[in-house]
Amino acid sequence: MSDPSRDIRIGDTERQQALQVLGEHMSAGRIDITEYGDRSAKITTAKTRGELMALFYDLPDPRPQFVAPVPMFNEPARPPARRWEGAVIPVVGIATVILFFALVKNPLIFLLVPAVAILWGTWNGRRR
Repeated sequence: MSDPSRDIRIGDTERQQALQVLGEHMSAGRIDITEYGDRSAKITTAKTRGELMALFYDLPDPRPQFVAPVPMFNEPARPPARRWEGAVIPVVGIATVILFFALVKNPLIFLLVPAVAILWGTWNGRRR
């Protein structure tokens, strides 16, 4: 049975890591400079994880490591329970304008917006 993760495409980060690992094998004397040149050329043109890992089939660890693919769709940007957090500062700004025209008539009330923004940012930063 074929491993579907072998068909996942790789990027420059994975190729650079593979070149580094291959260099470690050359430094350890497992491959010579000619073989290093041949394999590194193939690493730079590899398109999938399978193509890359085939170049390490006869070498012990270390081997290139891959992170799990991240799904790009069907995930909310934030957890649903915390979506309201992005609205706190705009709501305070609107409430400040309403208070200014309805009750206070003192322009210093607008200092409430940056004060709440600073406090909210500090409190939010401590929770994460």
